[in-house]
Amino acid sequence: MDNLDEYWSSELKGEILIGDDTPDNIRVLSSMLIDQGHEVRKALNGERTIASALSDPPDIILLDVVMPDMNGYDVCQHLKSQVLTRNIPVLFISALDNVFDKLKGFDAGGVDYITKPFQEIEVMARVNTQLRIRNLQERLIKQNDLLEQSNRQLEGFAHTLSHDLQQPLQSIIGFSKLLLNQTATPLDAQVYEYIQRVHGAGNRMQQFIEYLLSSAHLNGINQFCQDVDCNLLINQVRQDLQFDLTKNSPHLDYLSLPTVKGYPIQLTQLFQNLISNALKYKHPERVLQLTITATLKTDHYLFTIQDNGIGIKSENLHSVFQLFYRADEVQTISGSGIGLAICKKIVENHQGTIWAESEWGNGTTVFFTLAV
Repeated sequence: MDNLDEYWSSELKGEILIGDDTPDNIRVLSSMLIDQGHEVRKALNGERTIASALSDPPDIILLDVVMPDMNGYDVCQHLKSQVLTRNIPVLFISALDNVFDKLKGFDAGGVDYITKPFQEIEVMARVNTQLRIRNLQERLIKQNDLLEQSNRQLEGFAHTLSHDLQQPLQSIIGFSKLLLNQTATPLDAQVYEYIQRVHGAGNRMQQFIEYLLSSAHLNGINQFCQDVDCNLLINQVRQDLQFDLTKNSPHLDYLSLPTVKGYPIQLTQLFQNLISNALKYKHPERVLQLTITATLKTDHYLFTIQDNGIGIKSENLHSVFQLFYRADEVQTISGSGIGLAICKKIVENHQGTIWAESEWGNGTTVFFTLAV
């Protein structure tokens, strides 16, 4: 027993509320718990148990099943319906030991079951296990809160830094371009090469800053999930892309799109990026056909955006959603390699998936899922 006492003494100590209408049961349990350093509170019926838990939430509740007026199952269900007490572990105590009674206790929200007559080693083992679990959960919540706070600070820093870098970077890109294009005094070949490198590095840095700003915007904490009518959303995208649409004159079909749950600003950017991509990579020898559909599945909509553009080679399909990726065969077309990476992040923010199927020279279909 000395070894057990030494073991129990190393365990976490907590405040435990006992709800039982039998004073002898309370005395036995209290003696066990107090001897091991726990604080004990007592309630002689269900209503007092609820009142005590709500006024000063304990770490654990030991709750008798059979009590007058309000049984333990009802008490537990009531506690689980309250914000203050819903996360407190409830261990049922009872002489009822058949499987049906235990399952009923778990259905009511209990986490464990102690049968009478009490065995001290069993009682202490079950109590200490729940105290350890509760302690780990509280630590995890605190760590998650700290992580979220750090992420918000990092996003804010990245946004501010990226914004502040824009102006001097524009100067570097602009002046290097002027030097490359000036013809009054031809540049030495090596100097010209160096300026080309400066201009190229500036453009790459600008693309990276653009991605940082977009990511900070996507992770903004002031966005709210709401019903989004995709037909209205596409109409807005058409207005935003009016110049490009007029220039390319595509056939754009999107009849009867659904209303989905999501972040309106992000979903607008998703469709705008995908339509812009189709316009950018249209086939030079035919009119662009662009069709948007949505099919209802069990718990989500499957969207498709299909075009008849230049397509994607099969060996590049697995890479197109990677940040800054641009296939060799489209290097002559202006682009940053950011748009599809942003699309992937938006869809993942909505707990969806995105992928593409394509045939080089015959167009591409982008698939993505959004919750109903």
